[in-house]
Amino acid sequence: MRSDVFDWRGIEEDLNQNGYARIKNLLTPDECAALIDGYSNGALYRSHIVMQQHGYGQGEYKYYAYPLPDLVAKLRDTFYPPLARIANNWAERLSIGTKYPELLADYTAQCHAAGQVRPTPLILKYKTGDYNRLHQDLYGEHLFPLQMTVLLSARDSDFEGGEFILTEQRVRQQSRARVVPLQRADAVIFPVNQRPVQGKNGVLQVTMRHGVSDVWSGNRYTLGIIFHDAK
Repeated sequence: MRSDVFDWRGIEEDLNQNGYARIKNLLTPDECAALIDGYSNGALYRSHIVMQQHGYGQGEYKYYAYPLPDLVAKLRDTFYPPLARIANNWAERLSIGTKYPELLADYTAQCHAAGQVRPTPLILKYKTGDYNRLHQDLYGEHLFPLQMTVLLSARDSDFEGGEFILTEQRVRQQSRARVVPLQRADAVIFPVNQRPVQGKNGVLQVTMRHGVSDVWSGNRYTLGIIFHDAK
C-alpha cells in the first residue's frame, strides 16, 4: 500500500474545510472480512472492553496487541507520514510548538519513552441497539491529532443505522453535528481532539468529538487506527 495513490491535497482541504475526509474503498471486501473473522482470535488482542461497563455507550471493542496484524500495521505505517505533514501544519497554525517526526517508528519511540507503550489500533463490534457516546481518544501526554476509522461491514445487508457522527464546538457557539456517510471499506480521517479553523480575528481552536448512533439491526464492525500509543 502506497500513500502517493491518495489525493493528499484534497484530503487536507477536506480536513480544513469540513473537519473530516473520506476515502472510498480503502480496503477490499476480502480484507474487511478477514479483519472481522479475526475478532474471535483472542491471541491478536491485548484488551477487551465492554462499553456499558464504563459508561462509554453500548457495544464492545478490542485493542490489538503488538505485533500488529500485517494489514493494520501497514495502514498505520502508510498513513502516518502524510498525516504528520498535515499535523505539523495544524500545529504551526495553532502556535502550539509541537513537531511530529516524519516516520511512525520515530513517533512511536517518543510515545514509548514517555511510558505510552500499549498499542491503540482497535476493532469495534456493535449489534442491534448498540451505540458509542461522543468522545475523544486521548491516551497520554503524546497525542497525534488525526486518526482514521474504516467501516468493515456492509450497510443495509449486514446492519442498519449506526451512523458515524462528528461534533465540533467553537467558543461561544452551539455544537455542530455532522453525519459522515460510509459504505463498507470506506475510511474517514478526522481530528482526535482539536483542529484549527480560520476565524474573523485569527485561527480558532475547535474541539471535536466523535461517536456512533444507534444500530437499528444487525452487526456493525469498524477498524480504528490511532497513531499514538497508550499508557
